[in-house]
Amino acid sequence: MKKMKYVLVTGGVVSGLGKGVTASSIGLLLKACGLRVTSIKIDPYLNSDAGTMSPFEHGEVFVLDDGGEVDLDLGNYERFLDVKLTRDNNITTGKIYQFVLDKERRGDYLGKTVQVVPHITDAIQEWIERVAMIPVDGQEGPADVCVIELGGTIGDIESMPFIEALGQFSCRVGVGNFCLIHVSLVPVLNVVGEQKTKPTQHSVRGLRGLGLTPNILACRSTMALDAHVKVKLSQFCHVSAEDIITLYDVPNIWHIPLLLRDQKAHEAIFKVLNLSGTSKEPSLKEWTTRAEICDMLHEPVRIAVVGKYTGHSDSYLSVLKALLHASVACRKKLVVDWVPASDLEDMTEIENADAYKAAWKLLKGADGILVPGGFGDRGVQGKILAAKYARENRIPFLGICLGMQIAVIEFARSVLGLKDANSTEFDPDTRNPCVIFMPEV
Repeated sequence: MKKMKYVLVTGGVVSGLGKGVTASSIGLLLKACGLRVTSIKIDPYLNSDAGTMSPFEHGEVFVLDDGGEVDLDLGNYERFLDVKLTRDNNITTGKIYQFVLDKERRGDYLGKTVQVVPHITDAIQEWIERVAMIPVDGQEGPADVCVIELGGTIGDIESMPFIEALGQFSCRVGVGNFCLIHVSLVPVLNVVGEQKTKPTQHSVRGLRGLGLTPNILACRSTMALDAHVKVKLSQFCHVSAEDIITLYDVPNIWHIPLLLRDQKAHEAIFKVLNLSGTSKEPSLKEWTTRAEICDMLHEPVRIAVVGKYTGHSDSYLSVLKALLHASVACRKKLVVDWVPASDLEDMTEIENADAYKAAWKLLKGADGILVPGGFGDRGVQGKILAAKYARENRIPFLGICLGMQIAVIEFARSVLGLKDANSTEFDPDTRNPCVIFMPEV
């Protein structure tokens, strides 16, 4: 039986560097080389899953086919790799500790003192090995490569058990089966316009001090790294210059796999994983065409997204991606206008007339209106007004989840004359429930 190959993606210096997109792009690149790929996301928070986390704090909760409520990066994995992941592909501290505590309560540890090392670290490694073997691409048998993304930043206290476990894991699977790619920041100071390597040097030093040595550096910067900058990073980080990749700013994220391909990232990975003679050159013709088409779009289509969490676009990431894919298919340049639902309400006109006027101006200038999902009754009246405006002015409207409820309520009130029509989610005692909770069967 062939041995699974593992690619670990870590991040340093600051959060928000794009580890998720980088991990997805690496997976896509390997898939384009003819390998079967699966993915795991590690989130070091204590929550069991992302289901109860605020979209303001953590972005969208991505719902998998098996009902798992997981980090939004798994949505990126599914979109880039065309796979169907399971809830077990998202590991959290909460899940690991629950797993270990359940074993302890059953007496599985035979009275031993349960500790972070070896019990938590062993559980992490066993979970990774088990999930990596689950096929996610519709084919029989396990994948060839498992791409693992470690959430957070190197040095975070909550990541320490995972760092230790992954250090042990690299020895467990052996040389030639484990490749570590560290995503770090090389800032450019506007004052001098110079690319500064010190943050990445410190990040790699911290990583090495925790027992992990990067094989490849993926450096985020506003522009491609200068040759002498790569040489300096190579000297201080002990990574060969040809294994230092620049992930500079691009017009859209579809260019990231192409950046990796053009800098021979796949060859660097194959060298570490002893795959050099078994894989072909990456075939990304369709992907290249899509990225180029997206760059050439000029005719705009304006979509007003009316929601509660409009200050944080990651709250609606899957909706945003679906709109982008649809607009590219229609050869239109997507322009999303974020409209806070509560700003459309009459009370806002009294309390903040400028916000009220701005919200209605965006809504009335839209080619289409979308009301996404949400929870609670804040902003519901504003969403109803948006649905009414769309219906009366024949503006294309899409209501998703809560947005669909809103459209039904608006129609019942405005057209059917049921002035107090409502959803039982908002008013359990409404006399005219037009949306109800599905009865238990």
